[in-house]
Amino acid sequence: MLYYHTMVRVSNLEKSLDFYCNKLGLVETRRVESEKGRYTNVFLGADENPDVAVELTYNWDPEEYTGGRNFGHMAYLVENIHDYCQMLLDKGVTINRPPREGKMAFVKSPDGISIELLQHGDPLKPTEPWVSMENTGTW
Repeated sequence: MLYYHTMVRVSNLEKSLDFYCNKLGLVETRRVESEKGRYTNVFLGADENPDVAVELTYNWDPEEYTGGRNFGHMAYLVENIHDYCQMLLDKGVTINRPPREGKMAFVKSPDGISIELLQHGDPLKPTEPWVSMENTGTW
């Protein structure tokens, strides 16, 4: 068995692509549009493992998606969690759960999907501003 992808429904494709590509750093690897099915699927991968994809499904007919939290979360390993979270903050992303202990943080997509960021390897030394930063919202 080989893990293939995770699919999440998105309400605004442009906002979601901005978040996943311009802020998280994923790249679009494939796009499928279906006039008959009235949807667009965009597959995104990380440079380090592009074959493991996130599939963004945008249904052309508006729907309201609630309860993104009950999906659980997606998780990504990062080389330096402090630098990565600072980069996200600089791009306007809220850090819902900061990496206080140098190992784990959470952010959310525009549709409320929780994204866990994990320090690759050993935890980094706890530093400011992360040590004193409070949680924001849910994660």
